[in-house]
Order: sequence, then structure tokens, then C-alpha cells
Amino acid sequence: MVFDRALSGCGFFMISSLQTTPQHIPLRGVYLITDDSPENVLLENVKLALRGGTRIVQYRDKIRPLNEQQQLAKRLRTLCHEFQALFIINDSARLAAEVCADGVHLGQSDGHIREARQLLGDKAIIGVSTQTLELARQAEQDGADYIGVGSVYPTGTKQDAVHIGLDDLKTIATGVSLPVVAIGGITAARLPDVLDAGADSVAVVSAIMSDAQPEVASRELALQFQRNQPLPHGRVLTVAGSDSGGGAGIQADLKAITLLGSYGSSVLTALTAQNTLGVTAIHAPPIDFVQQQLDAVLCDIGTDIIKTGMLYSAEIIATVAERFRSYGALCVIDPVMIAKGGSALLQQEAIDTFIRDLLPQAYLLTPNIPEAETLTGLSIATVSDMEQAAKALQTMGARNVLIKGGHLEGDPIDLLQYGTTTITLPGKRLDTPHTHGTGCTTASVIATLLAQGVSLPQAVTQAKQFITNAIADAPHIGHGHGPVNHYTAALTLVGDR
Repeated sequence: MVFDRALSGCGFFMISSLQTTPQHIPLRGVYLITDDSPENVLLENVKLALRGGTRIVQYRDKIRPLNEQQQLAKRLRTLCHEFQALFIINDSARLAAEVCADGVHLGQSDGHIREARQLLGDKAIIGVSTQTLELARQAEQDGADYIGVGSVYPTGTKQDAVHIGLDDLKTIATGVSLPVVAIGGITAARLPDVLDAGADSVAVVSAIMSDAQPEVASRELALQFQRNQPLPHGRVLTVAGSDSGGGAGIQADLKAITLLGSYGSSVLTALTAQNTLGVTAIHAPPIDFVQQQLDAVLCDIGTDIIKTGMLYSAEIIATVAERFRSYGALCVIDPVMIAKGGSALLQQEAIDTFIRDLLPQAYLLTPNIPEAETLTGLSIATVSDMEQAAKALQTMGARNVLIKGGHLEGDPIDLLQYGTTTITLPGKRLDTPHTHGTGCTTASVIATLLAQGVSLPQAVTQAKQFITNAIADAPHIGHGHGPVNHYTAALTLVGDR
């Protein structure tokens, strides 16, 4: 969404190509409603949310005196416009006019649309809360620009809210021609169902404002608005080593990203001479060249998701961690630390740097069992051990953790620790030596699906399906641990979607 200032009045933000009537504004994306945090906390959280992709901010304040509300609202308006986002006032059309907000959101008892329009002018954006199709159609007839619908789920922020559910949301969304903003108990895990029910935007409070990482929470929600775009779409940057044999590393990542319909870019952290029998030589590029690659990609092409693999040294890990921190994309981090034969790929100094600088930036950390044991110091022999290790890795800073269970006895079971939710993904062990690059490929498939708007639990489930098919259809290349079949696995997964 691109906004330009109108030339008159307070300078309402409008879509550049649609400046005539607000009724045609394509209101879409994350709609943040503020809470009662102290002013400095509130402003910082809103700024981080805007960095993460929030497109609309509604200032709701039930505790501050009017003069303080006016000053805070002006600061929020300036902040929103810096990020080309809309700024809406809750309930009070008069306050909206006084601070030159882009519009007002009215509850059923907060005045009539006609009165707000007279006060704010034709270019203001006016939304109305509804719970039924009848109320929504009345609001549309009265001249609303968008319809607020909820509470979709039970919510802790409004104890007296009516819980309408997904069916009523769909009825309202299909029964009006205006954009629909769903509100109430919406989380990243619930967002796919809300969007499928017809919501154009989702309004959240605690899902961002109470999160320890408001920027990450906002970005996680914002990416899911890409879920119904036709392929190809989505950008994935892979930062990893090169595999001359083509089965793992950068080569495997770019195969998976491209075949699934996204755009892949890359930063090389190491060059290897290897084939299915093993690695015979490694050459690391200079640190400043790694930095130059990162800057070249991120300042021009950009990315929706960053995926990391082999980072080789403590210096490279520190370099990429610093750049990731300033860029702010969601990171899928595959801690490539231990080779299939059990030999260490990272020295202790590099592991320490990884734990300190990069692990806390992981939106998703994807270790296998030996890597999880190395990172946590725990012994893992059961699914219960995997869960304990995943929670320990969250305590160390990873937001979500996928522990791959291929090293367990019997059939492999993967475990996803998604926030406070534990999800197990059982599988069947395939008797084959052709498993080279499975870790790289799994992480890059997850990263690609996230960039395309798929929720994390769905992305992990689909990635497991992908890698199972890729192993089953391996092309039997080489005399050792051969590569998997990215092509047929991608055809199957894209066909199922």
C-alpha cells in the first residue's frame, strides 16, 4: 500500500491512485489497536509493529486525560505517516479532527457516521463495529468506509464482547461490499482461518502489544496476507555454504525456493569441494566480502524471509547476525554444526558466538538431535527429551523450535515447539542412503512457504511431506550419500496446494 498526502485539510493519507472517495480504499493487512501501556512503551511497541508491517494503527485510550490523549495521538500520527500507515482514532470523531487523524472507528454507541463525516470531511476514513449482517449493511448504507466485525474468538481485552465465530464473519464478509476488519482473539495460528472466512484485515491488541517481540509478531501476521497470491511470489535469502555436488547448501536451497515458486537470492559463506562421498576442501571468503554480499542483496532486492545454513566461523556468524538485526526479517536458522558422520562443522568459539548472537534472532530454529544436544547440553533419546530441549532453546532466545528426529530409534518423529504449543509430526523411516541435504532442504522449504504466507505449523507440516517425497524419489546419484529429488517433491506439494 502506497500513501500520498492529500493537498488540503489536515493531510489525510490516501492511496495514491484512488484519492477521490475513501470508500474505495483497499484496506488490507495488520490493524493494530493500542493498549494502556505507559507512553514510552506504547510508542516503542507501535514503532516496532510498524517496522514489522502493521498497516493501520487505531489509538484507543480509556485512561488518559484529553490533553494527554491529544499529544500522544499527534506523536502516533507522525509515527504512522513515517511508515506510510493509516492512523485511526477510536470512538471520538472530535479527537480525530483535533489531531488530524486519517479517520475514526465508531462503536455502535459512539455517534452516527453522518455526524463524523460532517466533522472530518469526505476524505476521512470511517469504520463501524458490527456483530451482525443487518448492522453491517446498515453501516454500509450510512456511508461507512469499512466494517469492523467481532469478536471472532473469545478475547481477554474485552470481557463483554459478543463472540460471533467464523461462520458469522463469513456471512458478513460476503454480504457487504466494503472491506471487513475482523477483531477478537486473533493470533498467528488462527489468522489463516480468519482470512479464508473473508476478512480483508485483522485487528489485534495483545497479539502484538503484549508480545516480547512486537516487530516479529507483526511481521508474522503481515506475511500471512500473502497466502492467496498466485505463484510465483515471495522472496527468500539463503545465507549458507556452497555444495559443489549440488545436494545441499546454497544449491539445495535455491532449487527448493525456485521450484516452489519464490524468488531466491544468496550469500555465500563458504565454498566446498564435495560430492556424495564427503568434503575434500573448504574455502572461506573474506569477512568483508560476506558483508558486501549481504548489503548488495538487502539494500536492493530485499527479502521476506532469511534462511541460514553453514556459517563456518565465529567471525561470519557475528557479521551476519549484526546485519540481520538491523534488517528485521524473520529468520529460519538451520544450525549446521555436525556432519552426518558425526564430525563437528563448527569450533567451540563459533558455537558460542552462534548461541550469543544468532540464536536469539531465530523465528524458527531447526536443529537435528545432535545439534540440539550440543546447543543445550541435554541428552535426547525420547520425544519427551525433544520437548524439554525445544523449550530450553526457547529460553535461550529462539521464538519457535523444530527438532528433527531422524536420529531417534525406530520411525522418526519431528517436534515443533510453536510458542507454548507442542506439535509432534510422526513419519516413516525410509531405508536409503540418499538423504544428503535433507536438513538444508527442509529449512529452505519452510522459509519459502513462510514467504508465501503459509502459517508456521502448516509450513512445517508441508515441509515434512516435501522431504519425505524427496527422499522416496531420490535419483540415486553418486556412490555415497546421494541427494534427494527436489523436482518431484515440489511438483507434488505445489499440486496439492
